[in-house]
Amino acid sequence: MAGRITRLKVQARNKERVNVYLDGEFAFGLAAITAGWLSVGQELSDEQIAGLRAADSHEAVYAKAIRFLSYRPRSEAEVRKYLRGKGFEAEVGEPVIERLKRAGLLDDEAFARSWVEDREEFRPRSRRAVAAELRQKGLAGDVIESVLEGLDEEQSATRAAQSRARRLKGLPWPEFRNKLGGYLSRRGFSYGVISPVVEQAWQMVNEDNGTQEIEGESEE
Repeated sequence: MAGRITRLKVQARNKERVNVYLDGEFAFGLAAITAGWLSVGQELSDEQIAGLRAADSHEAVYAKAIRFLSYRPRSEAEVRKYLRGKGFEAEVGEPVIERLKRAGLLDDEAFARSWVEDREEFRPRSRRAVAAELRQKGLAGDVIESVLEGLDEEQSATRAAQSRARRLKGLPWPEFRNKLGGYLSRRGFSYGVISPVVEQAWQMVNEDNGTQEIEGESEE
């Protein structure tokens, strides 16, 4: 297929790709960024053409990965799984992964910190529960340990309890305790964390009515 470039034409349906003509005949298409190094009159060997096609394949995989990342941040493992699902083998996918990392578009530690911050703000969970979520995302153990260092479970449980406790206002103490305790338990918090948080939440939602009696603490 070696030959001289006689024409470079932007594709009508995809302005990001260029058709390459050799010796007057259409030869192959390339991503515009790859074709940018070419010029009419340039001679291409078989080896050069093979290299151009390999670079074009890399750009196509890279573009798919960029689109995948555009919806929300992803972990390295998620991007690898996505590319495998699209039929790309490791020898194609791994260079793309490394390129994304060099560009700062793929960073497992930043992803993990963002995940923890999002959980803490919108859906607080226990350290154990968040760690399990991060493992499901393919994060390494040392990364998980690093981002969860210093996480205060009682504060997380308190934040999780606040909005739910307001919905339970007016319930008698036993029902309030069971419902809110169950809610926090499903988010992975232990009894030792749940018990004081539930009592604090009870006092919070009933503060306008003065101190409320808690079962087992009735006045003489």
